[in-house]
Amino acid sequence: MKDVHVLYKLVILYLLNKVDFALSNGQLCAFIAEEEYTDYFTVQQVLSEMIESGLLRTSVVRNTTLYEMTEMGHDTLEYFGADISQGIRDDVDAYLKKNKMKLRNENAVIADYQKLAEDEYVAHLRVKEKETVLIDLSLNVPTEQQAIVICDQWQKKNVEIYGYLMKELLKNR
Repeated sequence: MKDVHVLYKLVILYLLNKVDFALSNGQLCAFIAEEEYTDYFTVQQVLSEMIESGLLRTSVVRNTTLYEMTEMGHDTLEYFGADISQGIRDDVDAYLKKNKMKLRNENAVIADYQKLAEDEYVAHLRVKEKETVLIDLSLNVPTEQQAIVICDQWQKKNVEIYGYLMKELLKNR
């Protein structure tokens, strides 16, 4: 069973290495489930082991855990990557060819909020393209509900808002 876990770890590292952005727990599980490699609970155990051993680092945005490879993860993949069969590599490559833009877009728009004080919340809104931050905006609001609405609307209207801001800020006077 441990040998199978090693293979799952290598597959996850290979998948993360093929994209230039973090992947969410759901995105990693979707690939594993689509290919029917293993079940959800095994993936969670493997991810936990990878974090504990320093192969992955996580960040949390609005209850979504995002995974990125560490330098140790890169080194491990470089050393043991040849142990991944060509069939599995082909599965990952085909999955990414089909889904890479969707995966990137899901992780490019970030909206989260936090409580600062009594009756004060801040909504953090961001759009990234690869490692470049296109816009990073923080808005203070008095209620948690307003912060939630702002985050939800950012997910839907970020392109329109970004375009409006650029147009207004670049207008000639």
